[in-house]
Amino acid sequence: MSFHPNDITRRSRVASVLLILAFVWLGGAFFRAQVLDGERFALQSTQNRLREVPMPAPRAAILDRHGRIIAESVPGYAVLLTLDRTKSRPAAEDSLRSTLGRLGDFIPYTDEQIEAAVRRYRRDPYRPVVVLSDAPFDVVSVLEERVADFPGLIIQASPKRYYPDGAVVSSFVGYTGEISDAELSQADSTYKAGQQIGKQGLEAQYESLLRGKEGKSFIEVDALNRVVKRENVRPDLLPEAQPPLRTNIDMDLQHFVYKMLEGDTSMTGAIIALDPKTGGVLAMHSNPGFDPNRFIGGVSKAYYDSLSNDPRRPMYNKVIQGRYPPASTFKLVTAAIAMERGLVTLDTHMPVPCRGGYQYGSRWFRCWNHRGHGNLSLRQAIALSCDVYFYQLGQLIGLEEFLKGGIAVGMNDRSGIDLPNETRSRWPADVKYYDETYGPRNWSRAVTLNLAIGQGENDQTVVNMARIFTALATDGTSKNPEIVAREPVVRRSFNLSAEQMAGLRSALVDVVSSRGTAGGSAIQGVQIAGKTGTAQNSQDPDRDHGWFVGFAPADDPKIVVAVFIQFGESGSTVARYASAIIGHYLKSATAPIPVTEEGQ
Repeated sequence: MSFHPNDITRRSRVASVLLILAFVWLGGAFFRAQVLDGERFALQSTQNRLREVPMPAPRAAILDRHGRIIAESVPGYAVLLTLDRTKSRPAAEDSLRSTLGRLGDFIPYTDEQIEAAVRRYRRDPYRPVVVLSDAPFDVVSVLEERVADFPGLIIQASPKRYYPDGAVVSSFVGYTGEISDAELSQADSTYKAGQQIGKQGLEAQYESLLRGKEGKSFIEVDALNRVVKRENVRPDLLPEAQPPLRTNIDMDLQHFVYKMLEGDTSMTGAIIALDPKTGGVLAMHSNPGFDPNRFIGGVSKAYYDSLSNDPRRPMYNKVIQGRYPPASTFKLVTAAIAMERGLVTLDTHMPVPCRGGYQYGSRWFRCWNHRGHGNLSLRQAIALSCDVYFYQLGQLIGLEEFLKGGIAVGMNDRSGIDLPNETRSRWPADVKYYDETYGPRNWSRAVTLNLAIGQGENDQTVVNMARIFTALATDGTSKNPEIVAREPVVRRSFNLSAEQMAGLRSALVDVVSSRGTAGGSAIQGVQIAGKTGTAQNSQDPDRDHGWFVGFAPADDPKIVVAVFIQFGESGSTVARYASAIIGHYLKSATAPIPVTEEGQ
């Protein structure tokens, strides 16, 4: 290396230029980082330092018609974990499993719950993982003392669903639970993993009206993902709740209905009460029920198994999902179809009197009264529920016209009640049904006889029979049953004159009198119009199902009640339940109701 002064001067100049260029480059980089990209890097820094914590919105309250609480949101606690974002996803997942394992010393975790938490992380890695959505206070107290041992642990106040009346409202309110993968894939983008969603009943039907808007709070973490500051980190975005949802339910009547069935632990059945003028659902219960509070925060396996293994199927809503032969309650529809076509009046007699049965071809179709009813008018046949009369009336109508008439009434429809998963009632659309179901040569026109008395290829939901009787209680039109008042859907079920409708109602009054099959269910001072039914039970021929559908007061109906009891033996027995419900709703004193002659 040359140390000549000129060489040294030249090298120093080159070094100076290089240093100047380096400082210019560094200055430019600092200027770009701090000025040009300062906002972006500041945001990244903030995001690495701050964590968004979702603040669940309280679900809107559900109220009865008088403002009594059916469902509400109450204070609760949630436990969440934030994960280190600098780690790869596999490493973060391993860290999550490890932390959950250590938390297992304080939280009684199952393997399924751990896997569920991992799945929540996979769905949204940037969202705090919900460890417990409904943490008991004793667990929260223990974890609060050990927050320092678990980096990223967050314990926050979180509203939870509560049903003050528990199982009393399970048939219509449903319950809430964590959104599933399938639901998340179908929901809009505002739904996130770990959130609660309506699962059944009103909670599911009116999810959009009950669900509030989620808020956000912020916490500060250090480089090790430990929470260093929880308060006043950044202004919270508060959650927004929806206004209460008011229903047509009368909770006083609902309690009465519930206690009537639930008091007998062996009883399986369904009851619904409607306001005939509006279609409003006053009360409904499917027995046995379940406690929706047990589903909040995740239902225990033991409780769920007890419901699943119960042969009475508590999770199956017998009001809207069960389909049963309507039996003699359907005879009013048969009578109305015949009267619409001008085939009979209430004073018409059939050619063959009832002698305990009716011969059709080579078959003997029996009447429920093996002694026979004799020669009856239509009015008397309704009151005494004579099968022989209605066998002949079905023949008189004819199969094709009968099927058309049933379609017009809505016998193969859903009632339209505002609850999810309602079952469609069963009624043949036309004669082709029999050819396709049984084969062209494997059925006879004798099917009309069974249809006429509410048996055969005729299975109805309890709610649909209640809807049909609201048409009998009014002017022949019915409104869709509504738990929450909506724009009413009006159907024309019967095309009868006012005089004919009044005549049918009069015949139904005879049913609940000393002249009819439900005479023992009369209430002093209140005229009840209704129809009993005794349906054959294919599972146990010796134990029939019992029906009663009716309304009161007969001259100005304020309530329609449909009662179905599995293995209820006879409609006259079941009529006592409907009578008691009507009496309670109308605040009428009722004497003990004896069971008189058994009838359909």
